[in-house]
Amino acid sequence: MPYEQAQIALHKAEDFEQLRSAIERIFGSTSLETFYRRLANKALNVREFERIVDAGLFEQVDDDLARLAKSGKQLYQSLALSDQALMREFYLERIEKVDPKLRLKYQKVYRYY
Repeated sequence: MPYEQAQIALHKAEDFEQLRSAIERIFGSTSLETFYRRLANKALNVREFERIVDAGLFEQVDDDLARLAKSGKQLYQSLALSDQALMREFYLERIEKVDPKLRLKYQKVYRYY
């Protein structure tokens, strides 16, 4: 039987969806290279989700998120702890789905050390 993640109810579905949509837009477009370049410039690892949110990188790369009344950091902080965990998990799953050629090109941001 394949692994199936348990469904956890969201407390702030609208804020969660706004941030999730921004991440999906970044990873589904040409903005991804811009995102990776900014990570490299700030010496951030792609897996350091909370540091990325604190640095405001999502709104720097995604114009739709930048136009919202709340920043990515404010959206993330407004979420309940369980929602934050789901957001981090979504993000970490998404970075692992990036094309291997692009990951190789930006291997510096994928390194653990």
